[in-house]
Amino acid sequence: MPKDGGIGASSKRREDVRFLTGAGNYTDDINMHGQAYVHFLRSDIAHGTITNIDTSAAAGMPGVVRIFTSSDFEGVGGIPCGWQVTDKHGQPMQEPAHPILAQGKVRHVGEPIAAVVADSLAEARDAAEAIVVDIDELPAVVDMKAALQDGATKVHDDLDNNLCYDWGFVEENKDAVNKAFEDAAHVTSLELVNNRLVANPMEPRVAVGDYARGTDESTLYTTSQNPHVIRLLMGAFVLGIPEHKLRVVAPDVGGGFGTKIFHYQEEAFCTFAAKACNRPVKWTSSRTEAFISDAHGRDHVTKIELALDADNNFTAIRTETHANMGAYLSTFAPSVPTWLHGTLMAGNYKTPLIYVNVKAVFTNTVPVDAYRGAGRPEATFQLERVVDKAARELGVDPIALRRQNFITEFPYATPVAVEYDTGDYHGTMDKLEEMGDFEGFAARRAESEKNGKLRGLGVNCYIEACGIAPSNLVGQLGARAGLYESATVRVNATGGLVVMTGSHSHGQGHETSFAQVVAEMIGIDENMVEIVHGDTANTPMGMGTYGSRSIAVGGSAMVRATEKIINKAKKIASHLLEASEADIELKDGAFSVAGTDKSVAWGDVTLAAYVPHNYPLEDIEPGLEETAFYDPSNFTYPSGAYACEVEVDPDTGKVTIERFAAADDFGNIINPMIVTGQVHGGLAQGIGQALLENCAYDENGQLLSASYMDYAMPRADDLPMFDVDHSSQTPCTHNPLGVKGCGEAGAIGSPPAVVNAVVDALQSAGKDVTHIDMPLSPDRVWAAMNC
Repeated sequence: MPKDGGIGASSKRREDVRFLTGAGNYTDDINMHGQAYVHFLRSDIAHGTITNIDTSAAAGMPGVVRIFTSSDFEGVGGIPCGWQVTDKHGQPMQEPAHPILAQGKVRHVGEPIAAVVADSLAEARDAAEAIVVDIDELPAVVDMKAALQDGATKVHDDLDNNLCYDWGFVEENKDAVNKAFEDAAHVTSLELVNNRLVANPMEPRVAVGDYARGTDESTLYTTSQNPHVIRLLMGAFVLGIPEHKLRVVAPDVGGGFGTKIFHYQEEAFCTFAAKACNRPVKWTSSRTEAFISDAHGRDHVTKIELALDADNNFTAIRTETHANMGAYLSTFAPSVPTWLHGTLMAGNYKTPLIYVNVKAVFTNTVPVDAYRGAGRPEATFQLERVVDKAARELGVDPIALRRQNFITEFPYATPVAVEYDTGDYHGTMDKLEEMGDFEGFAARRAESEKNGKLRGLGVNCYIEACGIAPSNLVGQLGARAGLYESATVRVNATGGLVVMTGSHSHGQGHETSFAQVVAEMIGIDENMVEIVHGDTANTPMGMGTYGSRSIAVGGSAMVRATEKIINKAKKIASHLLEASEADIELKDGAFSVAGTDKSVAWGDVTLAAYVPHNYPLEDIEPGLEETAFYDPSNFTYPSGAYACEVEVDPDTGKVTIERFAAADDFGNIINPMIVTGQVHGGLAQGIGQALLENCAYDENGQLLSASYMDYAMPRADDLPMFDVDHSSQTPCTHNPLGVKGCGEAGAIGSPPAVVNAVVDALQSAGKDVTHIDMPLSPDRVWAAMNC
């Protein structure tokens, strides 16, 4: 039976009450007295030299407060990159400046050239249209491989070329890997594309800057997944504002999916302009602006090779990837195709030798950064597609080939520098076979054939690394920030708790699940626990929410802080009960003396903490508030096995997903309902990538998919009912909750399952199709069958 509350209970998300009743407080809901509005004049060409900007006519138009160009930002820092990658030769990556407003050149469609601040948004837009900008257009570089050719137009004139870095991992394995391929009984090769995506959260980005002249304090309200990091980057590296004079607030945020992790030009501009104009300045992105200014995701082109011995054991993996950085380095962009991708190329398999090469390339496109899964989906797609292709070439069952090569003993140190602490890959596959009713597939395929359709079954396995850790290690790998998390637990005199966390919720249900953890530890009702996040003025320094880290890292910080609270409360209780502290037990919200019926309620102890009449103040100071920082010793490693069944219409190439099953191992589960919801969302996004979404540029750097008219987002009728299970649990061994991340799993495991299913459907009909690049649109599938 499900629990009524606490850890393991499917408590309803408390935050949904305000969201569903329209009482949420989003950044765009914030409007301040005397507020002005900003409209950015953005480049409509991908590459060119700015020869003149004439703002004279615009400056005299009604309502215009001030017009800004790059000259207003002389001496102001550019947008910083938060991760430095060192290439295979030991050299640091090429790292170009990223100005707030274009300086001298424009390098992608959508780059802001000028900004108009006016009394109303309409007046700002009208004035922006009156600005005359002269640009000498230059050839655009869009294709990554062409960008690396000798003589290619450089995106940044001050760099040697368009290569950000050439990364090899693990470099000392390279010769052994090459030898393994020479000796292999069978080699499977595959070239594939991880298509570029636009995150498109429901809420677009918004920034409101405010400045208090009397105290010389700046406040930024923004749609961010990590307000403390924004404060650090913008204050220290861009605007030079001391942290104690800069507050960043991220209220309710309507989805992020990674694209709201990063520090953007618009945030820095609104903060700067509020001080320069001495009035609040607001910017709200339009959906069109989002397509050309939000960081995009994925965009990798890869060749992967798998070597096997005569007994079909994996002996080596070798990959070569070109990863698009876009025109500038976004906050964590360099880490995505390297440390978040290369370290996962072992997958679930005991492959002894692996070598990963990544060439990161600058192009005249929107910057690319982390998008739900961030490197893990790219790695999983490569690996699971080549394993499936190998099984078909060898004439063996794809599941049997996977099972034969599964890692079975833990902890397991991979050849790509990570150590899996726990897992049971046979267990999740067993569960998947049960859920997927594979024995009944033949009958379902026959029924589809009667209806003139082709039916296919695709499976895959995944493992991901969540909760990037630890800080000292990632610092050595180039991270320019710590990756710990923090929590402050403040107990009120009447027993209620306020938990202030550096983690940020933008759809994950933190206000519910975090409260469950703390309530369980004390034995009180969840409604007595309030979760506060998103405001740097009243939360401890933390790294925010991304990489499925919140419960594993942020939740662990809460556990540590709550443990401190309980330990102090036991000291107080021992005096109230006139017993030894060692004999005090806490259970169901009451302190008792072991072996007796003497007890005192939680609320009586908390009141005593603030009305200290019954214990010596020289031993215990009044109050009940504690802070803890938690820096994880390792990643967590959730894993799973997914199965997809599709029908393909041979006349049109249309793919319909008929069944989808997901068996995941997330370690201990705090709230099963929330976890299931997270998996559902990830599956929808992964299926969107597999079948529908594609961010496309033409040879001139013009974005061809710049609206929902051209960029196909998944809708309800594109998705089946999902069969989700997370009962296979191998708890994490190195965090106090035994939890693993769950927020990105669905997006990681679903794309290869869909593609494997479509390839299976086509091959079952005798079509010589080994691979189709995502998205598997009807025209691509039809062409694969008929060309």
